[in-house]
Amino acid sequence: METPGSQSSLHRANLERVVRAVRLAGSLTQAEIARTTGLSAATVSNIVRELKDAGMVEVTPTSAGGRRARSVSLSGDAGIVVGIDFGHSHLRVALGNLAHQVLAEETEPLDVDVSADQGFDRAEQLVRRLAESVGADRGKIAGVGLGVPGPIDLQSGTLGSTAILPGWRGTRPAEELESRLGVPVHVDNDANLGALGELTWGSGRGVRDLAYIKVASGVGAGLVIDGKIYRGPGGTAGEIGHITLDESGPVCRCGNRGCLETFTAARYVLPLLQPTHGPELTMESMVRLAKEGDPGCRRVIGDIGRHVGSGVANLCNLLNPGRIVIGGDLAEAGELMLGPIRESVGRYAIPSAARQLSVVPGGLGGRAEVLGALALALNEVGDAALLGGTPLRSVSNSFT
Repeated sequence: METPGSQSSLHRANLERVVRAVRLAGSLTQAEIARTTGLSAATVSNIVRELKDAGMVEVTPTSAGGRRARSVSLSGDAGIVVGIDFGHSHLRVALGNLAHQVLAEETEPLDVDVSADQGFDRAEQLVRRLAESVGADRGKIAGVGLGVPGPIDLQSGTLGSTAILPGWRGTRPAEELESRLGVPVHVDNDANLGALGELTWGSGRGVRDLAYIKVASGVGAGLVIDGKIYRGPGGTAGEIGHITLDESGPVCRCGNRGCLETFTAARYVLPLLQPTHGPELTMESMVRLAKEGDPGCRRVIGDIGRHVGSGVANLCNLLNPGRIVIGGDLAEAGELMLGPIRESVGRYAIPSAARQLSVVPGGLGGRAEVLGALALALNEVGDAALLGGTPLRSVSNSFT
């Protein structure tokens, strides 16, 4: 038994600090580990050597600032994490290791009317299949990140109102999947995970304050403040789709009139084009036709961009983010969408906030949410659990 304050207890705490720093970053040089953890270079060197001997980390030659260095990352055998993303018409699952490498990924169509139980059963089956495909022992799964298209109550874990999967309201997705997979499951809404995915691997890297705007079957925003997802006390922060644009506008599913969503979401804008383009028109096909020069589709996408830009301007005035990342189906429209957004921001945002803002397309496309789910799982993995079997050995008195 380790006595609090003893050398072995301090050593264990330092091991966890190093593992956490490497796990969150993916890989770090030993000098970067020392700066991140506040430990001395000698302590870091000893701990990295011990973790390497235990098979927990891999050390590879690299360079930093023109000098030779050693890059440290968690071993590919240290454990795996799972990302799951439920959408309007799809189920995506990805497997990754603790070194931030994606091992396998697969997408299946999902009927919007599928029940929650059926959806969770299919997710379980897909996780098992992917684990088998990469030869991963299910006992190596350290955690699961789960994305759902609706607000999650932070206290109860209950899914709130969702127009994307209406039959799922009131379910507890994390509990349901935990009972099936037997490992910890961490859940968040899809816009927050899109923001986390872009922050970790995509267009948000290196930015501390940003908003990820997803425009597809609904409209939502994932907010990053000082490098962390901001959810609000009830988990509903980022519901940009319910900013009021026109008090006399169409009735929204939330009960108000003229919400941003009523001018931008698929179920409101596609009927504008269906008399001329047919009832089978989708957001994806509208974007494709617009890029091919279809004037009606280009006009509708431009209008959507201007309305989204009004909501983005409100975000600028309130939160002053440095970057707006546009995701969802309409991100593929490129400048047809981004240009009108910037135009509205320039018109309605405080000039100083608008000058500091960049509006960019997401770098991960439709993978943003599932990769964000992977990042959530990576962030929530317990370092003490990872080190459960790591032998402790006596070391020098260089601990700090």
